[in-house]
Order: sequence, then structure tokens, then C-alpha cells
Amino acid sequence: MKDPTSNVQRRTSRREFVRRALALGVGLGPLAGILAGCEGEKGEKGEGVPDELESELAIYNWSDYIGESTIADFEREVGVRVVYDTYESNEDLLAKLQAGARGYDLICPSNYAVVVLRALDLLAPLDRNLLSNWANLSPLFLDRPFDPGNRHTVPWLWGTAGLAVRADLVQPLPDSWGVFHQTGYRGKMTQLDDMRDVIGCWLKYRGRSLNSHDQGELDEAKMDAIRAKPNLKSFVSAPVKGQLLAGDVWIAHLWNGDTAQARAAEPAIRYVLPREGSMIYLDSMAIPRTAPHPRAAHEFLNYMLRPGVAAALAERTGYGSPNQAALTRQSDLLAPPSEEQLARLEYQEDLGEATELWDRIWTEIKAG
Repeated sequence: MKDPTSNVQRRTSRREFVRRALALGVGLGPLAGILAGCEGEKGEKGEGVPDELESELAIYNWSDYIGESTIADFEREVGVRVVYDTYESNEDLLAKLQAGARGYDLICPSNYAVVVLRALDLLAPLDRNLLSNWANLSPLFLDRPFDPGNRHTVPWLWGTAGLAVRADLVQPLPDSWGVFHQTGYRGKMTQLDDMRDVIGCWLKYRGRSLNSHDQGELDEAKMDAIRAKPNLKSFVSAPVKGQLLAGDVWIAHLWNGDTAQARAAEPAIRYVLPREGSMIYLDSMAIPRTAPHPRAAHEFLNYMLRPGVAAALAERTGYGSPNQAALTRQSDLLAPPSEEQLARLEYQEDLGEATELWDRIWTEIKAG
């Protein structure tokens, strides 16, 4: 769920797709009724999936979010040529699909983005008969509120946001978002350049929901973020890995997978989930309703559900695999969250009408 795009680009695209979604009556309350009605008409079997395998497949995925040889191995075994493009934010993906892009067969939206895609009827239902490896998935990551019954999505990778710390330079290890208020580390800390993660972490710091719509709670989070800002080197996302390796940054607000990637090069880097809690996200593969090669898309999804393939994906990216058979096969992969951790974690939800408020507060944080 990486998002190193500029604030202006992200704010504009987010505002536009939420405006369109709200125009259709989208919201976490009324949305359930809208989607239930649509799904009742469509059924659970994929529509228009041909029996014959197509010769091509177009995938649109996050950068650095695929196994080292996944595509080449699939092409060689199945005989399907893959065109693979990447994006850097859910908003980029949503804006492109809303603009009418019709050439992609598979996309990888995060949980809150799935809500909008389903509401705008941009996803095709899965044909579960073509996914014989489905049983390899962990129930922990199935039937989530953003896609009840997994009618449209196949879990891909999960992750959390926390603290990446140079343990050779910082002791004891911090265990709270409040570390960003400590002046002793001024200029040696960064926070993600991401509205949802930054405001969300400060909401969790005060014991609030990271999906809050409350003006008072959000204003409090804004003040905490502004108080931390003089201590930060910058707001930065994926590029901070290099700064951690160089020792220019000692403490970074970062995703667990990116932290694992950095730790592979510098064993002194540790990942800490703050005691107040954080966000957990699940990225999932889905088939756009306009996909030109739906049979090949199902073939790729079933291929990715193999334990060995899923394990290679998780090992390469450093993120968690929702494939429980992969974890059994390779014990050094990231373990699923414990019950204690899950109690402190929260999935991001679509903000609906509160998006404008969040955008304004984020602008004030960046300018403050």
C-alpha cells in the first residue's frame, strides 16, 4: 500500500473519486444495501468467462509487489504472455479506471479502494470454480467487510505501518507514536508522506479510530502531527529505506514490508508496532469488469494461490502472505498478526463525506 505520490496529485484524485462515489450514494452504511442488491442479481459465478484460455494477460499492480521470477515462470508454464504495469497509489488506480481504462485484466486495490470499486460496479465477480487452490488461503483474511464472501477479490499481501528503527543508534527501542515528539531525535526521524497513515497514527496515539469523522478528534490529531513536524527530517515514503541504510534516518514511520526489505541489507534495522496500535491493510487481486482476458486472469490467480508461488511473493516483498499453506511450507515468512496485535490494529475504511475534512487537515499539517 505504498504511496510516494505528491500531496497535490493524491488530494485531487482522491477528492474526485470520492465525489463520484458519493454522487451514487456511496457510504459505509447505505453501501451495504446497494451492493447486496447488485450481488443478488449477479450471483457468485463469473460472468462471461470463456472456457478457452486467452494468449495474453495485462496486470496493473503496485511497484515492487511481485516475486522475482513470478511472471516469467507463469508465462513459461501456462503459455500466456503477460504485460505488467505498475502504479504508486490507490488513487492512481481508481482515477485510471474511472477515466475509462479498459485494457487491464488484473488489479491490486487495497481494502478501502475495493469499497469504491465495487460501489461503482467496476469489478467482475470471480468464478470460484476456476480457483481450485482457494482452500490454501487463511480464514483470517477472508470475508472482510470491504468484500463480503470474497465475491470480487483474492487476498494478495497484508501489511502494517509502524516504526522502522536503527537499533544500533537508538536504545531502548521506542514503542509509541509519541517518539516523534521527542526533540532528542530531531532531524533523524521521518513520517510517511501519506495522509491516511499520518493522521491515522496520531488518532491511534490518542486512542481514537483511524477512520474517525469527528472534527474534534481530527483537530487533536492535526495538532499532534504539527507538534512532531519540527522533529522530522521530512515526510517520505519508500525512499526512506536508503536513508535508514545510510544512517541519515534513525526512526522512520514505515510499512513492515519495506522495513524487512531494508533489514535484509542492514540487520540493525528493527520493526516495532507501537503500543497504541496502527493500521493493517490487505491488498487483493481483482478483475475489472472490462477485462479483455478474464480466463487468463483466473488462471493467474489460481497460480498465485499455490503455496510455493505465494511463499516466493512474500519472501521477495517482505510483506505477509494470506496463504496459510505457504506459511506451512516456509516457516521464515512473516507470521499472521497475533490476537494481541489484532486488538491494536484497524483496517482503513473509505472516508466518504469526511474525505474533504481529512484533505483539509492534511494540507494544514503539510503547511504548518
